[in-house]
Amino acid sequence: MSKTSEPIDWDGQKKVSLALQGGGSHGAFTWGVLDYLLEDQRLDFEAITGTSAGAMNAVVLAMGYLEGGREGARRTLAKFWRSISHEGGFSPDGRRFLDIFFQGWAPQAAVAQWWTDFLTHYSSPYDFNPLNINPLRDQLEKIVDFSKLRALTELKLFIAATNVRTGKIKVFETSELTVDHVMASACLPYLFQAVEIDGASYWDGGYMGNPALFPLFYKTASPDIVIVQVNPIEREETPRSARDIQDRLNEITFNGALMSEMRAIDFVDRLVDSGKLSHSDYMRPLVHRIDGAGFLETFPASSKADASWPFISRLHDFGRKAAERWLDSHYDLIGKQGTLDLRIAFAEIDKVKR
Repeated sequence: MSKTSEPIDWDGQKKVSLALQGGGSHGAFTWGVLDYLLEDQRLDFEAITGTSAGAMNAVVLAMGYLEGGREGARRTLAKFWRSISHEGGFSPDGRRFLDIFFQGWAPQAAVAQWWTDFLTHYSSPYDFNPLNINPLRDQLEKIVDFSKLRALTELKLFIAATNVRTGKIKVFETSELTVDHVMASACLPYLFQAVEIDGASYWDGGYMGNPALFPLFYKTASPDIVIVQVNPIEREETPRSARDIQDRLNEITFNGALMSEMRAIDFVDRLVDSGKLSHSDYMRPLVHRIDGAGFLETFPASSKADASWPFISRLHDFGRKAAERWLDSHYDLIGKQGTLDLRIAFAEIDKVKR
């Protein structure tokens, strides 16, 4: 977490970087958060790091901003989410393959509605989708002009994918982005063929970074990172049914990389605070989080397969309310201190250490 540069004057707005998780249709909660922050205008965005649905939100926002500023970003996000909902007007076959993206976040739902246990356990997308059909790719290409997006300088984008061969995370930046990079970030391997980019194969970035925070440590000036989290870290009850167990395993898997990075931030913060690392050499990230606490955990992980417009609209509305509550409560602290207490978040680890 080396320090990149001195703070700069943001013309009265507070500058932050955004970190957007993936999570199927729950990405509509993130849309609501972004919609409110864009409308409110108290925050400006230096960079966005995103994975899967978070990557889509990132590039769609950036495209809209490029063409029409904040209001353009709001309109383009709304257009995108409407287009991939059940009201998008696809043919039955196109709708089926688009739904696979959402249902991939709840494998047991995908099995029940589209495929048999044999298909998902003993077959592969190279068998049951040999033409690699994915209307989501077409929708992105209709909305995002990637040639224009690559020239964007006002906003830095970082899109994460997982290298199939090495198992390592790969982060793609604004100047190299194509629709392939975004589809790689959202490529669930049991439903879609690996995305080939420059001779390498990629799967969903959520396995190694959901989202990846480290690019923000090295390539941004603002220390403030706002994580928009759609996968609950904690649930009160132990799952007992096969479906609930799969749901919870899915959430834990796609939170794992984020948890590791947050522990690393806490570790470096402690070294800086104790004087073992120099404040002048290391950035102390100020971490914030907007999540769906009190709302998203009331839905099973399988609800990420729900692409109905009423459900997506409901998530959007709650995202707006969550962003409003968080910003009103914490705005004065932005730029001064993080509002997510990592030491409380990892209290059980502290007890083990002591």
